[in-house]
Amino acid sequence: MVIIISIFAFTATLLGGLFAIRFKDRLHLILGFSAGAVLGVAFFDLMPEAINLGLSHYSINTMVAVVATGFLFFMVLDRFIALHAHRGTLGATSLSIHSFLDGAAIGLAFKVSVALGLIVTTAVLVHDFSDGINTVNIIFKNKGDKKKAWKWLLIDAIAPVIGATSTLFFMLSESALGIVLAVFSGFFLYIGASDLLPESYDTHPTQWTTIATIVGAGVLFAAIKLAGV
Repeated sequence: MVIIISIFAFTATLLGGLFAIRFKDRLHLILGFSAGAVLGVAFFDLMPEAINLGLSHYSINTMVAVVATGFLFFMVLDRFIALHAHRGTLGATSLSIHSFLDGAAIGLAFKVSVALGLIVTTAVLVHDFSDGINTVNIIFKNKGDKKKAWKWLLIDAIAPVIGATSTLFFMLSESALGIVLAVFSGFFLYIGASDLLPESYDTHPTQWTTIATIVGAGVLFAAIKLAGV
């Protein structure tokens, strides 16, 4: 059952990427939406879940510090280690690892209960569509071509299937999972606030891109809240 559901995540990611490729000429609006979606995932999904998982082992201050560490670590990679030509690859890699964790989250949730598994699956399917958009956008924004975008889209789409399958062979403690999610929420805060958001406003009027960003964050917030009902 977990493997079948992970294939739905694969499909949702592909559809999001196809949407971004098809409407490349509206990239500034899609980037605005993607920025809101990425920030929404960080604020409304990854960070709260990380804190909830880590509270029995770490203080809130510690968990927030881990989020900040993830943000600063990604900034260092972006500015001082990764060559400019590879920034798109760095962002796409982070998104793909996040998709792997999405799949792992599905598998681990089903090990707790079917009800929790279905809730997590709903949230993952909704924002995997945004993950597909974000992966393609990051490649295009950093001067990548359609071939490179397709390559990373397929990697991102396959990642949750691999993640879900991997949970058949290991268990991750709550404390470890909380730390991992906190680090990645920091990654996503950096990608959204320092990369996608400024680029979406760079050469276009801010009215519609601002609306697109708010809509992106709102869609993710609503989807996560509905999935938690």
